[in-house]
Amino acid sequence: MCLIAFAWNAHPHWRLVLAGNRDEFHARPSAELARWQDKPIIGGRDLEAGGTWLGVTDDGRCSVVTNVRDPRDPQLGRSRGLLALDYLSGTADATAHASQLVNEAAAYRPFNLLTFDTRSAFYLGNRPEPRKQAIDHGVHGLSNADFNTPWPKTRQLMRRLNAWLQAEHADDFSELFDALADEQVAPDDDLPDTGVGLDRERWLSAAFIRGELYGTRASTIVAISHAGEGVIVERRFGPNARHDGETKLRFGLASGDR
Repeated sequence: MCLIAFAWNAHPHWRLVLAGNRDEFHARPSAELARWQDKPIIGGRDLEAGGTWLGVTDDGRCSVVTNVRDPRDPQLGRSRGLLALDYLSGTADATAHASQLVNEAAAYRPFNLLTFDTRSAFYLGNRPEPRKQAIDHGVHGLSNADFNTPWPKTRQLMRRLNAWLQAEHADDFSELFDALADEQVAPDDDLPDTGVGLDRERWLSAAFIRGELYGTRASTIVAISHAGEGVIVERRFGPNARHDGETKLRFGLASGDR
């Protein structure tokens, strides 16, 4: 997952609204959004390492992970996808989990992690050093840098999420999916310098990345109400933005979708 905007306790109906794109090599095997048979997780599944980039649970948890873009930083350590899996399948609440993970974070590949439960939300990362941060109410963004780093595509998705909130939509997420599908490239003056070269910075500056070998694999919306009912919608894509299907699942303690 490489681009996320979310609203935490900023909507009269939804406790959490999260919109995100997962960017990955198209050859990496993945399972589509589903209820897992072996764990209490609803999400996609990385079939190479066994973890997930984004998932939810019926008891109101949500977690999402991104990598950190720095070609000078070796990708050594435990798989990032196990971070979301361990939180979602564990018993510790977000506060206790954050306190524990910050002591173990250095053992993982470079990561950004968001965790949510019914009361609390946290950002955790391990670059340049392990750290945790409780998340305030409001709209926030995350990509492949630090929490709320003002990359152009992150700022733009946050603006569009804020506009969606102001309209007080209930369950019409079409405008958020439109924002995730935006292929506009940022002006050169606004681009970050992450060491990958100007051409690649331009290509990666779009919210939706179109490519033959690498690109946006999934666009996902998560919405969890203050009452604990939720919905997760995933749109999947193949090489060069080929549409590969859509799945919508309802969840939560009051959900009839079991």
